[in-house]
Amino acid sequence: MKGRIKWVEGVMFVAESGTGHGIVLDGAPESGGRNLGMRPMELVALGVGSCSSYDVVTILKKARQQVTRCEAEVEAKRVGTTPSVFESIHLHFVVAGKDLKAAQVARAVELSADKYCSASIMLKQAGVEITHDYEVVED
Repeated sequence: MKGRIKWVEGVMFVAESGTGHGIVLDGAPESGGRNLGMRPMELVALGVGSCSSYDVVTILKKARQQVTRCEAEVEAKRVGTTPSVFESIHLHFVVAGKDLKAAQVARAVELSADKYCSASIMLKQAGVEITHDYEVVED
């Protein structure tokens, strides 16, 4: 996996992945930014949510569940010292579909957390407390 980060101005950067996709990262005005992009740590937290969401949807589809929507609400807390690393990340999944089985959703969330989501497992190994919960809604 490769990528490139290009400095634009102030504390704004454009990150480009090896697959050719880009994203703008910027800081708050009090840090010299113009608030035109995500902060790097926001991107890390959203990466955990995205990784786990990918797993949950994939696992449910393999289980022949009729998923129509999956949203992960991410809440991350950082320590108050420098470096301001994550202390905890909580993912709340809202999974919608037709005739979804709650046990299948629970299993998908559990498998992602314990076996498949590289991003969350990596951060867990670094001491970040990562928790998950879910709700199932009919669509």
